[in-house]
Amino acid sequence: MAWNTPGSDNSDGRPPRRDRDGLAGRLDALRGLFGDGGGNNVWRWAGIVFGLWLLFNSFVLVTEQERGVVLRFGNFARVLQPGPHIKAPWPIERVVKVNATQSKAYTENVPVLTRDGNMVDVEVNVQYRIGDPVRYLFGSRNADTVLQQATQSAVRELVGRSDLDSVLGARSALTVTVRERLQSLLRAYRTGLVVTELNLPNARPPEEVKDAFDEAQRASQDKNTAINQAQAYAKQVVPEARGEAARIRTAAEGYRTSTVARAQGDAERFTLLVEQYKQAPDVTRKRLWLDTVEQVLSENRKVVGGDSRQLIYVPMPDPKADAGARRAEAAPLANPELLDPVTTNEPATRTGRTSRPSGREESSR
Repeated sequence: MAWNTPGSDNSDGRPPRRDRDGLAGRLDALRGLFGDGGGNNVWRWAGIVFGLWLLFNSFVLVTEQERGVVLRFGNFARVLQPGPHIKAPWPIERVVKVNATQSKAYTENVPVLTRDGNMVDVEVNVQYRIGDPVRYLFGSRNADTVLQQATQSAVRELVGRSDLDSVLGARSALTVTVRERLQSLLRAYRTGLVVTELNLPNARPPEEVKDAFDEAQRASQDKNTAINQAQAYAKQVVPEARGEAARIRTAAEGYRTSTVARAQGDAERFTLLVEQYKQAPDVTRKRLWLDTVEQVLSENRKVVGGDSRQLIYVPMPDPKADAGARRAEAAPLANPELLDPVTTNEPATRTGRTSRPSGREESSR
């Protein structure tokens, strides 16, 4: 039963005697460890304090985001990775912890004079982290300040080599070049910093010349629009002209080929006719006359009379009296006397009247 349990006989509130004896024994043992007093007691307490200080001063815990740089008498000794470590106590060794995974940012508007003599404000945004803790601490006096100055130097150098159109409209390639240049400068200055990202999000002229710059931009856009329209028109017209030229050329070549072939055929035919004419002149003449009459009759109008004979009409219309010519053509059909080959011996008139020739005249033709 516990000494303070209700119903026990310790009415004075103190623990039972055997419990008091055990507690007193432990206190006596502790008192014996440190002594009863005097100089020995002080040295013992000093030794305990020194041991505790030595224990805590030699133990180092490095977190996951940190790297520990150990300095031995002020000189670099080693780098502690994340986890618990033991080192020599101060002043022999001390540890400087550096956050190596933290991403830092730097933003600045840098005024730059471009290659073509235009002033432009370029906004630069740099994100970086510590890549080498030793160089970050001891490679340069202030690595962050060096990065800012190196960024401005790289932007002014590379943007100053570009023209205004490239800075305003084609900054992607320029951004890559500036990033590579900045990283090379950081390595040369032994800063221990690594550029994770660099952007040139905006580039604009100074406020003093903004109106004139906007006017120049509008003029440039109008120029580009006119050029695009002209190129589109050229792409539309030039193929059509080339197609028309090819068509004309092809037609001319075809006409040349057909004309030459026809001329050669006529010449060869004439040569054959000459040979035939030498052998049979009468027959050849008659055959030529029949072919000519057949050709003429096939290309002119024919009127069939009442006696089933054919009358040849060679119409020669007058442009000024077209209606009168048509009436003159119809007159022989209305007058039956004109169809008589015996009484009709008048020659053909200009208005289209024709008389049927006699059989003798027809044969003479």
